[in-house]
Amino acid sequence: MRHAFTRRPAKTTPVETVEEEWDLDEQPADYIGGWSTGARANTSAVLRWAAWGLIVLGPLLGAAAFARASATGPARPSVTASAPTATGSQGAAGFATLFVAQYLRAGEGDQDKLAAYYPAVADMQLEGEPNRRHGEQLTVVRLRQTDPDVWSVTVATRIVSDTTPPGKKTTTADANGDSEPTAAAAAADSVHYFQVPIAVGPVGAGATGYVALSMPAEVTAPPRIKTPQLIYGPVQPAVPSDPRIQTVAAFLTAYLTNSGEGLDRYLAPGTRLAAITPAPYTSVTVDQMQIEHDQASEPTTTVPKDGTRTRLVVTVRAAGHDTVRVPLAYALTLKARAGRWEIAALDGAPSPALPAQPAASSPTPTP
Repeated sequence: MRHAFTRRPAKTTPVETVEEEWDLDEQPADYIGGWSTGARANTSAVLRWAAWGLIVLGPLLGAAAFARASATGPARPSVTASAPTATGSQGAAGFATLFVAQYLRAGEGDQDKLAAYYPAVADMQLEGEPNRRHGEQLTVVRLRQTDPDVWSVTVATRIVSDTTPPGKKTTTADANGDSEPTAAAAAADSVHYFQVPIAVGPVGAGATGYVALSMPAEVTAPPRIKTPQLIYGPVQPAVPSDPRIQTVAAFLTAYLTNSGEGLDRYLAPGTRLAAITPAPYTSVTVDQMQIEHDQASEPTTTVPKDGTRTRLVVTVRAAGHDTVRVPLAYALTLKARAGRWEIAALDGAPSPALPAQPAASSPTPTP
């Protein structure tokens, strides 16, 4: 770069003044882009230190921002301990069962024992000898919710008298020469059903309390419904040559008698079952079978291709250790593999048939 300097002639002044003039398109060597090299160096140093400061302070600033956002973020809904919804069906069923058991044993002077279930019984009169009878095989057979906080529980039981002499005559044949049982004998031999209304509600600390709303009411047995249609074909004799029966018989023998080579050789891959221990039976015989959608009367002696599944219900007779044979029924799922049937599942219940779907009606054309 070329520098142009113009010096004026010296005057009589003692101090010599030197002036520099630059052309518009010419600048000093240390003047770059409107900045001197010193100023540029200072600016670069400032920027460099600022960048390092941001790098160092970045994580700290991020953590501080996160903490601030957590502290001042959207308010979370407060969790307030509230009483659980009074749905306690299982507790109501157990409470009613205990109440009926105590009710059947109660007699004169036992108001305090029943008051633990039904407080208003303190003002009632009880008759008869305490513990003159008791209930056996108490079980809940019906449970329905009549109100949001009230359950109606029906408890079934057999009533056994604890005061009847062993030699008491229970039929009219003993007294009058007839052969019909007396009403007392018929009542004693039947199952009784007691309906109890139980109220449920919170009692603090997340617990649920129960109380009976009245004394038990004896009612009729729950109605029995019609047996639903199942997916299986008609009952037919179990043919020993049927490969399905062979597999089922061998499996149930190992399952119920804990004998033979174990269950694994009869189970499909992925199926996990264990034999009953100790073994309750000594032998098993398959009597009848019902095969899924099977209407054929001819016995089957072949095994279909691998992966084929079928469901069936078999009725067996199992001999106990006392040599008495009892009937048992099993719903099973079989799967074909390598030319033989294997047990894929021990089903919890026979499978009902799906309800028939109504035929879709074609729309009527509009003229």
